[in-house]
Amino acid sequence: MLKCFAETERREDTISQNAAMDETSSGELFDVIIIGAGIMGSCAAYEAAKLGKKVLLLEQFDLLHHLGSSHGESRTIRATYSAPHYPPMVIESSRLWEEAQAESGYRVLTKTTQFDIGPADTPSLQSIITNCSTNSLALKVFDTDSQLAEQFSGAFRLPVGWLSLSTSLGGVIKPTKAVSMFQSLAIRHRATIRDRAEVAEIKRDGIDIIRVSTTDGRQFRGNKCVLTVGAWSRKLIKAIRGLELPIQPLHALVWYWKIKDGFEPSLSAAGGFPTFAYFGEPQLYGTPSMEFPGLIKISLVSGWPCDPDRRDWTIGGGDESAVMRKAADCIELVMPGRIETARGPVMTQACMYSMTPDEDYVIDFLGGEFGKDVVVAGGFSGHGFKMGPVVGRILSEMAVDGEAETAVRIGVDMKVFGMGRFEGNPKGNV
Repeated sequence: MLKCFAETERREDTISQNAAMDETSSGELFDVIIIGAGIMGSCAAYEAAKLGKKVLLLEQFDLLHHLGSSHGESRTIRATYSAPHYPPMVIESSRLWEEAQAESGYRVLTKTTQFDIGPADTPSLQSIITNCSTNSLALKVFDTDSQLAEQFSGAFRLPVGWLSLSTSLGGVIKPTKAVSMFQSLAIRHRATIRDRAEVAEIKRDGIDIIRVSTTDGRQFRGNKCVLTVGAWSRKLIKAIRGLELPIQPLHALVWYWKIKDGFEPSLSAAGGFPTFAYFGEPQLYGTPSMEFPGLIKISLVSGWPCDPDRRDWTIGGGDESAVMRKAADCIELVMPGRIETARGPVMTQACMYSMTPDEDYVIDFLGGEFGKDVVVAGGFSGHGFKMGPVVGRILSEMAVDGEAETAVRIGVDMKVFGMGRFEGNPKGNV
């Protein structure tokens, strides 16, 4: 039996090696090679393939893995940003989410209202009001508790001196299902996808070709390359270009809290409960109860520095208990009596953010010897998933045409996302 097992193992190794050699020696040339099959890479693959380009999408782990930033039960979509360049992107992305769902034949986004609440003198809230007006987003402002009491079945309370805002552009996205949708659409448009393909090297192969080599010996050749590797951005960019970008991975905790009996219907999407953001200390965000019966997601907008290859899955940096108690107090302040906060969250899941110092994205050409033939996208700072469709289209345009026509059309200056903003200024746009 041991002999048979050994022979079978050797045959499987030979088959694997031959498959790798076939891919290496085929001489196939792709128009665009995309590295990283999370939401950004999957959307970029779909957009480039839709243009009729020959696309290869590579993923270092299994497809739909839970080791990065594109998995889990929910992400929110909202246009209530204090920075003026994001609302136009959300509006465009919202339109592209609908197009992709129509093409796929199923939905990954549940529409809701978006609700923001915090002290009235919070600069972010004042900027949100201005940006909603600029982008013609209908906005309701509540500055008294009596006004707010009529909204959301009375779920929220407005403390004295606080302000709250409500917009119709909100919603909950199913992330793993969404990534799968865009990968399926990319394949429908004849893209090639390979997982378990960890990239070891990216080099020029002659004047116009980019050669991508994997740790298992495979090599792929393309005219253009797009890097969407999330928390691994800093490592990969340093390895291939020598640039040290300030993109810091954070180990983030997603919390689910028990809803008190009788309040489950009013805290659901069907009951009109919104996605929301809490501009207090600590800053929180939440979704309607829809992932797990009787539970509601309310989590921190922060995390703890980590190495994506050496994460400690058992802790949240040592101070998570104190932060958890603060979060519980915040919940009771604005949603009194509806959630069991005394024992803390009853379920915790892990995720990762890739933070820049200014919390703005990095979307740029790699430059150097690669010029405009390699495009970089990373540092989405915990607020990127909703932007997947519009970022994917922008990355496709940059790779194929050398410029982001969509960004121009919606009035977004791509300089705000440039790598050059960190030269001589480690804080970037702050």
